Amino acid sequence: MDSPHPGVSTVTKDALRDQLRAARKRRPLEAAAGFAASVAEVATEWSEVRRAATVAAYVSVGSEPGTGLLLDALVAAGKRVLLPVLMPDNDLDWGVYTGPDSIMKAARGLYEPSGARLGLDAIRTADMVLVPGLAVSSTGERMGQGGGSYDRALTRITPGTPVAVVLYDDEVGVVVPTEPHDLPVDFALTAGGVVPLRESPDIR
Repeated sequence: MDSPHPGVSTVTKDALRDQLRAARKRRPLEAAAGFAASVAEVATEWSEVRRAATVAAYVSVGSEPGTGLLLDALVAAGKRVLLPVLMPDNDLDWGVYTGPDSIMKAARGLYEPSGARLGLDAIRTADMVLVPGLAVSSTGERMGQGGGSYDRALTRITPGTPVAVVLYDDEVGVVVPTEPHDLPVDFALTAGGVVPLRESPDIR
């Protein structure tokens, strides 16, 4: 069953986001560093990732669970890695990640691929999609940052493509208020392992 994140006393999205962000900022630096290494190992051993030729992912920023080692592990494993490019209307274009030298600073404190833009529909080529978030319920309702970028992008994925939100372990199983435009995800990818959501397929 879902249980409220520690300290969460309201069902409003903005209040929940504020509390989840504050909890991340209080997380010890050594815990964040340990997560980055562990989640890279978990991801590359996961069958959904192993059989994917193209993985759509993202560059973590600020207090987000770290994805830098994960991105490099995916490239080392021979995956084609797509990264988002945030557009002025909050939609997502895409480019290819080939290593740390293939990204550059962008607006809003983000990082994006420095190479050619592939278009909004490039996410259709992904066999696995990793998305950011602040929390997820046990049935896949994801709490995002509020811009709606991934709710738009995920409408373009090929049906049946697995989608996983990258989170700290204690951000899984949170009561998440939803709206009609919110799209659920299939898995939570954490340092402790892969958590199936909404009756997802076998993860072995």
